[in-house]
Amino acid sequence: MRIIWSPNALADRILILDYWFQRIGNKAYSRRLDYELKETIRLLSRFPQIGRQIDQREERFLVRDNYQIFYTIFCNEIHILHIWDSRRDPNDIS
Repeated sequence: MRIIWSPNALADRILILDYWFQRIGNKAYSRRLDYELKETIRLLSRFPQIGRQIDQREERFLVRDNYQIFYTIFCNEIHILHIWDSRRDPNDIS
């Protein structure tokens, strides 16, 4: 299935990777985390139903370590909506 990144998901990814770069001081961890997130999304493209459905809504999420990847399935596309660090305050999600 084709992967479509929303502007919010792209911004989430950049913020998460930049946070770890600023915190650690080098890009090694950010690169590894980015690779792991991309691998998880590749897995999702092969098995789109692997994520858990949110209540009775169309949105689903898949957990990778401390990160939740929120997405929807539409035709032959997976739309990545958000990537959320589960250690953050859930009231901050937009």
